[in-house]
Amino acid sequence: MRLSIGLVTVSSLALLASGCSAFSDTADDGKVEVAAAFYPLAYVADRVTHGTGAEVSLLTQPGKEPHDLELTVKETAELSAADLVVYESGFQPAVDDAVAQNATGSTLDATKVVDPVPLDHEHHDESAGHDHGGLDPHFWQDPLRLATLGDAMAERLAKIDPKHAPDYRTNAKGLHDDLTALDASYAAGLRDCKRDTIVVSHDAFGYLEKYGLHVASIVGLSPEAEPTAAVLGQLQELIRTEGITTVFSEPLEPALGEGLAHDLGLTNGTLDPVEGLTSADSKDDYLSLMKANLKTLITANGCR
Repeated sequence: MRLSIGLVTVSSLALLASGCSAFSDTADDGKVEVAAAFYPLAYVADRVTHGTGAEVSLLTQPGKEPHDLELTVKETAELSAADLVVYESGFQPAVDDAVAQNATGSTLDATKVVDPVPLDHEHHDESAGHDHGGLDPHFWQDPLRLATLGDAMAERLAKIDPKHAPDYRTNAKGLHDDLTALDASYAAGLRDCKRDTIVVSHDAFGYLEKYGLHVASIVGLSPEAEPTAAVLGQLQELIRTEGITTVFSEPLEPALGEGLAHDLGLTNGTLDPVEGLTSADSKDDYLSLMKANLKTLITANGCR
């Protein structure tokens, strides 16, 4: 996957002060610039723009937790210069503010096209100051919703860059096919399981309930929140009554799951919310991470 991290070649401070772009616009050099707020959006942008010469910049750097992103001057400049900014309103307040104040090109808000589901999990909280409007922001855990975003992105890019419109649409079709196959794999793999409840670190996996899973989280939407004694007591009872053998940690925030698993003498597994890659040189991508998650769930829940 290509992610253009170092795109700004003039002083970012001067750029923001003048309100001018550090990049030539599409009409000058024929190259489209896309700024994606966090990894799943960048993955879609990279797939949809493949072979067109477009550049995709990722605003949440690999290894960083996306929920509480604070944009640097350089990242704000990338957003300002982009022909298209892809983001999810309510998920990253700093990006919402930068889009409102600095975006000069087209913007695509994922919440307007993917039909997010309402939050209905017991343990969600808004302690980090996020306003999700009562919706679960982790829509990419449903491959079909991510496919819908890819289709919408292709249509938006076709308007920005008509010359490559057929390429954008063809790429989006290929992505849609891959994600449809992934959705079918989840449905088949989780159809017949000994257990149907999973305990996870933070409330990032609610969209997996479409496959018959029940999701219980240690904390709510923010992985940096602290669990309450009441929630820990409820989880211990749930684990006992459901015969749960595994508590899942996350690659970027492992402590919560590790602690509960250790305290209860359970297996500590890893389930990736695919909010971001762990490092810039990671060999994984959205598809490989989601497939790894499925294998982990099949093993933990005794699926056949």
